[in-house]
Amino acid sequence: MTKQLTVAVVGATGAVGSKMMEQLIKRKFPIGNIKFLASARSAGKSIEFNGQTYTIEEATPEAFEGVNVALFSAGGSVSAVLAPEAAKRGAVVIDNTSHFRMDPEVPLVVPEVNRGDLAKHKGIIANPNCSTIQMVAALEPIRKAFGLTKVLVSTYQAVSGAGISAIEELKTQSANWEAGRDVEANILPSGSDKRHYPIARNVIPQIDKFTDNGFTYEEMKMINETKKIMHAPELKVAATCVRVPVVSGHSESVYIEVEKETSIQEIFDVLRNAPGLVLQDDIATQTYPMPIYAEGEDATFVGRIRQDLDNKKGFHLWIVSDNLLKGAALNSIQIAEAMLEDNLL
Repeated sequence: MTKQLTVAVVGATGAVGSKMMEQLIKRKFPIGNIKFLASARSAGKSIEFNGQTYTIEEATPEAFEGVNVALFSAGGSVSAVLAPEAAKRGAVVIDNTSHFRMDPEVPLVVPEVNRGDLAKHKGIIANPNCSTIQMVAALEPIRKAFGLTKVLVSTYQAVSGAGISAIEELKTQSANWEAGRDVEANILPSGSDKRHYPIARNVIPQIDKFTDNGFTYEEMKMINETKKIMHAPELKVAATCVRVPVVSGHSESVYIEVEKETSIQEIFDVLRNAPGLVLQDDIATQTYPMPIYAEGEDATFVGRIRQDLDNKKGFHLWIVSDNLLKGAALNSIQIAEAMLEDNLL
């Protein structure tokens, strides 16, 4: 008989939290009891899950008593305070914020890439950045087969990565453009930064605030997380992260350099047989990944694979995935599933 677990969801009403609930139901995660936790102002409200109505409880340290798995997606400040409290009470925390990702004591995991790191957890496991997840899922099979020395990525990220309010702003701005009304911007490129720009009919080459080195925090996340997940501190990684007027589904143009010379066909064969990936690459029929088809799908899609014209060890790839699924909610549930299968829960 499958072990029945007590699960807590922190931040269930957000874009990622709602997807987590969908995945728990869809994947038939073995839930014996579930509780939904939020701030004091949301406590007492009702939430629907799997045909039943639940009352949202206030997220306090004591609320995690008896919890086996705690799924966090309520912001870094909430995770910073409550995740250690949940872990102290015996829960395994799977945190979808950036707060713990680069903590050397916290595994940062994509199950298809570094599942073995789960055994090293000390109560908290970090879910990587959405853009990092899909990229390393596609690159790890190549790295294992041919080695990997360099990664250059430019992202084309959907507004859902900035939350439900960013989706609504895109819709409002688009409607105002069409109606000839003034277009206001209050959220992107970063709600906490000084200036904001419309995303409708626009492309914004900034996600999150800038760091002192000229890269944004989003770009540094991709750089540092990729090295940590792949256990490759020597790997050369650079990123340019861009927000585009797409509701859901992140796209990435990735240039890589491998250690061993190989062929396009060998790259195809490796990707075709890799877990969690779908190869979509047939230029004769104009078949390649696009976010409109990736939305709602669990897989990471890879295509437009080309050998570099000047470097035999260089290859170009186009990677697309639903950022709210594999990029966030699905990966979190897959972490919990892997831990259950490996007797870590």
